Amino acid sequence: MSLHVVIGAGPVGSATALLLASRGERVRLLSRAGARPDPGTVEAVAADATDTERLTELAAGAAVLYNCASPPYDRWPREWPPLAASVLAAAERTGAVLVTMSNLYGYGPVSHPITEQDPLNATGPKGKTRAAVWVQARAAHQAGRVRATEARASDFFGPGVGAQSPVGQRSIPRLLAGRAIIAPGDPDVPHSWTYVPDIAAALVTLGSNERAWGHAWHVPANPPMTERELFAALARLAGAPAPRLRSVPGWQIRLLGVVIPFMREFGEVAYQFTKPFVMDSGAFQAAFGTEPTPMDKALSATIAWWRGPAAPPASRE
Repeated sequence: MSLHVVIGAGPVGSATALLLASRGERVRLLSRAGARPDPGTVEAVAADATDTERLTELAAGAAVLYNCASPPYDRWPREWPPLAASVLAAAERTGAVLVTMSNLYGYGPVSHPITEQDPLNATGPKGKTRAAVWVQARAAHQAGRVRATEARASDFFGPGVGAQSPVGQRSIPRLLAGRAIIAPGDPDVPHSWTYVPDIAAALVTLGSNERAWGHAWHVPANPPMTERELFAALARLAGAPAPRLRSVPGWQIRLLGVVIPFMREFGEVAYQFTKPFVMDSGAFQAAFGTEPTPMDKALSATIAWWRGPAAPPASRE
């Protein structure tokens, strides 16, 4: 039994901690609030991961350090750099493998299925920030200071995923209630979606496989679906009425951003929903023999969570 330290008690961090615990590992989950997803199996600690000394103390003896934290969406450029630097320093000091959870923002607009070989050409502040986190970690790995890898996923869905996903608090409660769903961009362009339990499984795989280190990897994902196809599948599995989608073009996103903070920040990556945005996860699947959870199974589990007691109320936005 090894010690695994997970930073961030959101959907991905909690799922990763619980998966590790289910495999008999000793797990320490760090968050500012000290949140605990499951009493008795995961050690929860309240800590600020930007405090390098404290983080190093908590990660001492760990086999793997998973960075699943995510600062508030509107504060990424300000808060990600010190967080990432602190986590990288703690991994270097303790010798723990560093596994960072990331997304596709760093690539910027891409007109073909995205692979890990595509350059990190983001021009917006959030995309540049996420790209820089990996560039710094990879440089430290190449210098022999740390063993590092990164997982990248498209838009999350699944149990625990709330307001920041198009398939979360802003949409699923509306779908279950038979209300119209606000769909950013064009609801009829293909888009890749990533299931949170598949992300957790990928992070654990990367942390334990030496050939993963030094590289970024795309989390296994099912073939792309348009927003219309995705919500139709959710409605079918939920026994809900066929969903009504109200698309939000780019100019409306900019207008809504005046009063809705999330929409203001979303404008930087609105291109992901106005043209096909497809992620190729073939490299991970070939290297580690892993397939994504079948889409209907993943969507059914998502519906079950939203119908359970832990789900938050519908967003008013």
